Amino acid sequence: MSRLIKEYRGRVVDSPGDNVLAEFASVVDALESSIEIQKALKSKNSALPDNRKMQFRIGVNLGDVIEDEDRVYGDGVNIAARIEGLAEPGGICISGSGFEQVRNKLPLGYEYLGEHTVKNIVQPIKVYRILTEREHAGKVIGERGRKERRWRWAAVAVAIILVGGALAVWNFYFRFPPIEPASKEKMAFPLPDKPSIAVLPFVNVSGDPKEDYFSDGLTEQIITSLSTFHRLLVIARNSTFVYKGKPIKIQKVAEDLGVRYVLEGSVQKFGDRVRITAQLIDALTGHHIWSERYDREVKDIFALQDEITINIAQAMKFELTEGAQERPYTKWKTDNLKAFEKNYQGAGFMRRGTKQDNDTARQLFEEAIALDPNYILPQVLLGYTHFYDARFGWSESSAKSLQSAFESVQKALAMDDSNDPSHSLLGGIHLVMRQYDKAIAEAERAVALNPNGAQSLITLAGIVGCAGRWEESILYAKQSMRLNPFPEPADYWILGRAYFMTGSMMNP
Repeated sequence: MSRLIKEYRGRVVDSPGDNVLAEFASVVDALESSIEIQKALKSKNSALPDNRKMQFRIGVNLGDVIEDEDRVYGDGVNIAARIEGLAEPGGICISGSGFEQVRNKLPLGYEYLGEHTVKNIVQPIKVYRILTEREHAGKVIGERGRKERRWRWAAVAVAIILVGGALAVWNFYFRFPPIEPASKEKMAFPLPDKPSIAVLPFVNVSGDPKEDYFSDGLTEQIITSLSTFHRLLVIARNSTFVYKGKPIKIQKVAEDLGVRYVLEGSVQKFGDRVRITAQLIDALTGHHIWSERYDREVKDIFALQDEITINIAQAMKFELTEGAQERPYTKWKTDNLKAFEKNYQGAGFMRRGTKQDNDTARQLFEEAIALDPNYILPQVLLGYTHFYDARFGWSESSAKSLQSAFESVQKALAMDDSNDPSHSLLGGIHLVMRQYDKAIAEAERAVALNPNGAQSLITLAGIVGCAGRWEESILYAKQSMRLNPFPEPADYWILGRAYFMTGSMMNP
C-alpha cells in the first residue's frame, strides 16, 4: 500500500494496526491509488487459502484537514472514516465532494448510495461506490431525481484516503478520543462487588429515523440477554435510554448510573444487510477494552445478538460458568424479521402511555404473533396492553380486559415458563383481583428468574406493600432503583408509600 500511495504522489500519514491513513494533493491521485491498491490485494489474495485472505475497505474524501506536526485530523478525516465504513470488503467509496472532481476525469462508473449522516457534521454526506468494470465506465447509477449541486472548496484542500480492514484503528482515529476516567467518589451509587454495565442506545446511522425501532430493539435484546447473567449488574433499559439522542460523556454516564463498564454502538441497515459497531469502555480507566464491527445479512441479526453478548461478557473477564441459569433468552427470539420489527414498533407505542397508542401497540403485537405464533415477547406484551386497558379504565369492561390479559400471559407461559415478565404480569393480574398470595408468589418467581429485572423488582415491591409487608417493599423498591436509577414516577410513589407506612418519612 505504501509503495502505491507514494507512486501516486501521496503521503502515508500513519499506519497503525491494520489501517493506513494517507494524504494526497489531488483526489484523482487518491482514487487511482485506491484502485491500484485493491487490484494488488485481489491478486495477492487469489494465491491464498480463504482463511488467510485479507480484504480491505477504502474511503476517499476531499475536504479540509488540520495538520499538527506529523498528524492530520478534522472533519475531512472523520468523513473519510465514515465513508470507509460504508464500502464493501475489497471495495471503494467516495464522498460527493470527491465525486464532483473525478466523475469526468477517470474511466469509471459510480453507484449513488444516498446521503449519510456523519457524527459532528451538520449536513448529510453524499456517498458513491466506485464501479471499476469496463461496462460501467461513464455511468452513474441511482442518481435519478437528485438535484445537481456544485461543491465549492477552499483554495487549499487535500484528498484523504483511508484504507481500513477492521474497526479497531478507525476507532483509534475517529471514534475513540481520550476519555476522562470516572471517579468512584462521584458515583451516584457504590460500585457493586461484581461487574456492572450500562448499555447505551445503539445509534441509528441509516439516515432514516423510522429505522430507530431496529437499533432500539437490538439494544434491548442485548440488555435482556446480559440481564440473565446473575453475577452481573445490568442497568435497565429505561435508565440508559434517557441518554438517547443526547451528547454524552462516558465518564458522566458511569457516574450517574454507578457502573464500571459502558457499551455503545451504532446500527446501519442498507437493503438486506446490516452493519453493527460496538465498543466496550472501562469507565474507571477511560480505556476501550473491546470493539468490533459486524457486517451481516439482516436475517443473521438474532444470532449476532448472542455473539455480541458473549463477547461483552468475556471482555469484562466474566466467566460464563453458571450453566442453564445464565443464558440468553433463546426462546424469546424469532427468526422472522418482520415479527421482530412489529414487536419493537409496538413496544415503542406502548411506552407512550395513552389509550390510542396502547391500541396501536396491541394491533402490532397481534401482527407479530400472526407472523410467528411461537414468538413469546409480543405474546407477553399483548397481555400488558389488555392489563393497561383494565388498570387505567381504557376499556368498556375492565373484567373482560383482565381476562384477555390472563389468557395472553397463559399462552406465553405455556411456551416458556422461565420468562420473568410473564410472571410479573400474572402477579399484577392477581393483585387487581385481590388474590394476594398468588400475586406475591408470581412476583417472587419473576425476581428469582431475573434478579437484574428492575421492573420485576418494583412490581414485587408494590405487591408486598399492598399485602402490608412494608419493610420488604422498601427493600425491593431500592433494589429496583439501583438497576433503574431514573425510574418512573410510579416507582417513587411505591417507595414513598412504603416509607410513609413504616413511619420513615424523615429518612428516605
